[in-house]
Amino acid sequence: MSGRFIVFEGGDGVGKSTQVRLLAQALADRGDVLVTAEPGGTELGERLRKLLLDPATGDISARTEALLYAADKAQHVAQVIRPALERGQWVICDRYVDSMLAYQGAGRTLDAAELKKLADWATGGLVPDLTVLLDLDPSVGVGAKRELDRLEAAGEEFHQRVRDGFLALAAAAPERYLVLPARASVEQIATAVLRRVT
Repeated sequence: MSGRFIVFEGGDGVGKSTQVRLLAQALADRGDVLVTAEPGGTELGERLRKLLLDPATGDISARTEALLYAADKAQHVAQVIRPALERGQWVICDRYVDSMLAYQGAGRTLDAAELKKLADWATGGLVPDLTVLLDLDPSVGVGAKRELDRLEAAGEEFHQRVRDGFLALAAAAPERYLVLPARASVEQIATAVLRRVT
């Protein structure tokens, strides 16, 4: 594969979508750029996204939730991400495996090693070239939202575990991560990301 795979991660309300858009604009003159997101990115993924995030879905067991996220990732990698990388495109993704490890692993307290095996199997072991983690106290990020989806409404302790999970993943593989404070200015974050990418 000759393309490059860049992922933005972090809790809810950290500004991932803005930074994904800015990086895509900055890379547009360096080659073909594909912007995508999880859950979603495929027709099946969009259906799974609605099911997973809609409060009307009600309670889903932690294992079921993890399996649905893994299904989304398997389809997304097979149908969208891997083919784009093989075509030599830049692929910029809003959320990927780390979200599953942080939300379903740390947040839902599922076994981290089992979840990692599931994620690796679902994605065929595809690892991003760079993961940008936008870090923010969840009481600021999620706390600022008025309408909460099913995961956003999971409570303060859940979201603190998710944040800790993200930071632990980044600490375990610092060469593959760029951790930035999400409340730095939009321009400061975009500049730091582009510097690391280039």
